Amino acid sequence: MNWRRIARAIGLAIMVTCLPALTGAATPQKPNIVLIVSDDHGREALGAYGNRQVRTPNLDRLAADGVRFDNAFATASSCSPSRATILSGLHVHANGMYGLQHGENNFQAFPSVRSLPVRLAALGYRTGRIGKYHIAPEKVFAFQTVLSKGAANDEGSIGRSPVAMADATADFIKDRSAPFFLYFATDDPHRDGGMAAGQPNHFGNRPQGYPGVTPITFDPATVAVPSFLPDTPGVRQELAEYYQSIARLDQGVGRLLDLLRQNGRMEDTVVIYLSDNGAAFPGAKTNLYDPGIRLPLIVREPGGLKGAVRQGMVSWVDIAPTILDYAGAKDETDMQGRSFRPLVDGPDAGGWNEVFASQVFHEVQMYYPMRMIRTDRYKLIWNIAHPLPFPFALDLYKSLSWQSFLAGNQQSFGPRPVADFMQRPAFELYDLKADPDEIHNLAADPAHADTLRDLTERLKTFQERTNDRWLRKWEYE
Repeated sequence: MNWRRIARAIGLAIMVTCLPALTGAATPQKPNIVLIVSDDHGREALGAYGNRQVRTPNLDRLAADGVRFDNAFATASSCSPSRATILSGLHVHANGMYGLQHGENNFQAFPSVRSLPVRLAALGYRTGRIGKYHIAPEKVFAFQTVLSKGAANDEGSIGRSPVAMADATADFIKDRSAPFFLYFATDDPHRDGGMAAGQPNHFGNRPQGYPGVTPITFDPATVAVPSFLPDTPGVRQELAEYYQSIARLDQGVGRLLDLLRQNGRMEDTVVIYLSDNGAAFPGAKTNLYDPGIRLPLIVREPGGLKGAVRQGMVSWVDIAPTILDYAGAKDETDMQGRSFRPLVDGPDAGGWNEVFASQVFHEVQMYYPMRMIRTDRYKLIWNIAHPLPFPFALDLYKSLSWQSFLAGNQQSFGPRPVADFMQRPAFELYDLKADPDEIHNLAADPAHADTLRDLTERLKTFQERTNDRWLRKWEYE
């Protein structure tokens, strides 16, 4: 027996086994994940999506460094329900967060929900949140580190001061003891609580400004008025305030990205930007029309594609499964969404051609359950409680945009007749190619009977698959 040859072989095996340690190479680590969730930021008010007046250079740069989704959708156009979906991977009717969490609304998710931060902690992630929370119970949506506990829409909270928010995450970002998940949720550009009659809402803008923020103001006479709104002085005044709030949000995102770069974390961190629902203007927020649910989604991954645009249809029920995919989780089959990471890493693929929405409440007095299916061509909305007038959110009803419109005694709010806005039929069917503003309801048109039948059956199948309790309404109401 050649003992010398055997010894050399054993030594070589040991060297090969220990090669990473000897060469300084590290075992690939799970990426850090930063999820930035803004409040009421419509897709139409972002430079990367074509608005050349709003000032969003940092978000535009993030899009240039990553992948922008052109067809990304919330599953509910209301703050708490949307956030619960984002952090659970379950539709509203399945997670139990039917309406707003704060105050007399008092909605909460089911205690059985196993949320994204809880799952990530089990995978070895440090989890932290800062800014707007607005979901309950905290035991379900538990984060290990709470960097701020501001109440929803609290003007004194750090959620209105996005640069200060970013600075408050510095120590959390520097800690290299384990990969981190940071939930960075601003209050901007939500309306603020000040609703003086005849005056525009200030969307959190204030004379004294905010630390580290350079105020950027806009001329109401020159702001771009989106097609779903009427071009009136009241709307323009509020859009100017809204744009200023967005510019502040963008500076906070810029500061956060700077901190990641300064600490050498950009190349081991996935950054995702989205909004919970559309702009806080009538016809957008609380509605399942596109201005309320078609939203910005930007994903930047280390070493990933730059400046890519995807047309595949994804929704907020897919956010948690996608993040868990990045974290290395397997078999998260109890979620109702799926990972869209293949669309981030490669070209558009088949199978991403429909999304669904489920809404029940906004405020507690606003019971108006709706279900929706949207394809790249058609949208069907089922207004389950259609005999009821469509309910108005208080901040939208009191807004200068709506009150000044009412004072003008006009028959249409933007392109939509007021009568259609206030009293809706059981079914709304729109051809989005011919009618992108969703004005001409084709549900009763015999020429579209086959489309209505097909989408109705697909909607019912979705409800069955997701254990929707409102499915029984097809039978007796």
